[in-house]
Amino acid sequence: MTPGPTPGRGVPFGLLMGVGAYTIWGLFPIYFKVVGEVAALTVLAHRIVWSMVFLALVLTLKQNWRRVRTTLRDRPLMGRLALSSLMIALNWGIFIVAVERARVLDASFGYFISPLVSVALGVVVLGERLRRREWIAVGLAGIGIAYRVAASGTVPWIGITLALSFAFYGLMRKTTTVDAVEGLFIEAALLAPLGTIYLALVADPFGPAAGTLPAAWLQALLVVSGPVTALPLILFVAAARRIPLAMLGLLQFITPSGQFLLAAFAYQEPVVGATLASFICIWCGLALYAFDLAVRQRK
Repeated sequence: MTPGPTPGRGVPFGLLMGVGAYTIWGLFPIYFKVVGEVAALTVLAHRIVWSMVFLALVLTLKQNWRRVRTTLRDRPLMGRLALSSLMIALNWGIFIVAVERARVLDASFGYFISPLVSVALGVVVLGERLRRREWIAVGLAGIGIAYRVAASGTVPWIGITLALSFAFYGLMRKTTTVDAVEGLFIEAALLAPLGTIYLALVADPFGPAAGTLPAAWLQALLVVSGPVTALPLILFVAAARRIPLAMLGLLQFITPSGQFLLAAFAYQEPVVGATLASFICIWCGLALYAFDLAVRQRK
């Protein structure tokens, strides 16, 4: 289990690690745009397989295989990790589809509302009690989603699926006692057989031979999906051990903010009308949620 944060000891370093983790996650659309000529399922399969390989290397360097073996013998725990692996695979897959279909704004929308969805799940599943400000924050998120659906006539399924899958993933991992790196390795290992079979059967496992990028570059980029996935997680674990959870909670908004800026300014996705109004509702709810976190931290 990841040790709790130790405020005051290595806080500047932990803050740097946290900012680094969330910034890398916020810049993920750039990577998936570059490999966008490869089918989404193929990219997902590569991400699963190479994440497992890279994390196996990390575990070897950390000499943490004993804890992995202990986890593998715990059937109830493995059952929860199997479910969480499905949630993270769904989240990864939908995010790749969002980037390939020029729907980065919808992905940003999903990760903006994800913390508030997690709060709501805490009430429904864990019986947690919310303070007034948290209820208002969740309500504002609901209003933002409802307004967007009513005004546009379409359901932002990418954003909602990303938010729900990530929130359920967080809920499942909250009930386990596995360290983040070991847990992600086991999840990737559970999914790797499917990913390997898919890559063995698909016609172009490394993308089209006559694509925009040279074949060797594209192959290297797909292999790099392992470190790209694992590096921010390792930074996140380092941050979680050094800074208060409230501070870590505030840093999480770096990721959707980065995605929003990329969508609006780099990829020229339209931010007008119902979309903008729904984001404003979400931002108001998040501002209130962040204020509540800050107040609790002072106490």
